[in-house]
Amino acid sequence: MSFITRRALSTLIPPKGIGAAQDAARMARIVSFYEKLPRGPAQEVKPKGIFSSYQARYFGKNPSATPIIHVIIFILGIGYAQNYYFHLRKIPEYAMLSIHYADIFPIRSPQK
Repeated sequence: MSFITRRALSTLIPPKGIGAAQDAARMARIVSFYEKLPRGPAQEVKPKGIFSSYQARYFGKNPSATPIIHVIIFILGIGYAQNYYFHLRKIPEYAMLSIHYADIFPIRSPQK
């Protein structure tokens, strides 16, 4: 190995005497940090609140299609509420009770 190559490599590698104590203290802090960390699998976080518990129940470890059914029922409920507010509340209650099957589908005799 030539003198120039040895000189270039010696500048890349720090001498052991200069940085040994600093590196040892730094390494001791790192080791003590990792010793304090908990071991084993992480504990399961319990959901807090309505949305997080719903998400944990239906989208967690065992996902299901139940949220789709919930969305459909919610949309139908909102649709009925709007229909009632804009149309059905104007119809008197006794008019709704007096509707019979024969009024909706009248049966006509063949002579008429």
